Amino acid sequence: MSMTFSGQVALVTGAAAGIGRATALAFAAEGLKVAVADFDAAGGEATVEQIRAGGGEATFIRCDVTKEAEVKALMERVIAAYGRLDYAFNNAGIEIEKGKLTEGSEAEFDAIMGVNVKGVWLCMKHQIPLLLAQGGGAIVNTASVAGLGAAPKMSIYAASKHAVIGLTKSAAIEYAKKKIRVNAVCPAVIDTDMFRRAYQADPKKAEFAAAMHPVGRVGKVEEIAAAVLYLCCDGASFTTGQALAVDGGSTAI
Repeated sequence: MSMTFSGQVALVTGAAAGIGRATALAFAAEGLKVAVADFDAAGGEATVEQIRAGGGEATFIRCDVTKEAEVKALMERVIAAYGRLDYAFNNAGIEIEKGKLTEGSEAEFDAIMGVNVKGVWLCMKHQIPLLLAQGGGAIVNTASVAGLGAAPKMSIYAASKHAVIGLTKSAAIEYAKKKIRVNAVCPAVIDTDMFRRAYQADPKKAEFAAAMHPVGRVGKVEEIAAAVLYLCCDGASFTTGQALAVDGGSTAI
């Protein structure tokens, strides 16, 4: 399987930490130039520093993906910096809901949908013309196993990830003949800062999270990054419109 990316350019949103940072580092390790985008400037700059320390090339661009003007400016800055865009990993997302459907607030709904759905839509809206102009490319969006089924006490979050999968599949069909592939990754529980805040303060919760997966542990950010790189590489040239579960077997139960 070909994993050759030499001389190409990748954009990663939500790259200040966690899955986004791991994927930006993985792209850089494969020789790509990486545009690191995030609302968190300190975290984004730290990701760039790690890439450069490893001999890679990267640029940080601050962006609020819920604002179209900022997303448009992000794409313009990627082109100004590198002259092209080959791959985009639309990973920026939030998870702030902790109660049953009737306990949610309008503010929570707007915040989750704004970043997780509107942000992905806006990014694809402004990425696709760049990919069309150069004859193709690949986009990967971060969904979730919550987008493949139910997520009690996380109904808004689940709805947002179902929507990401809908956007992914629709865009994939619209641009399939234009050599633009669009897929999504659907992680289960992954060992990120968010996970540690939510679970590791309570060992019983951490044990429960591990037990949710037939493999007996939570996932690693590097495992999601590997899936993203696969979906972008030439070896996945016949793969589009898919929601790839990277979940330790949890959706197979």
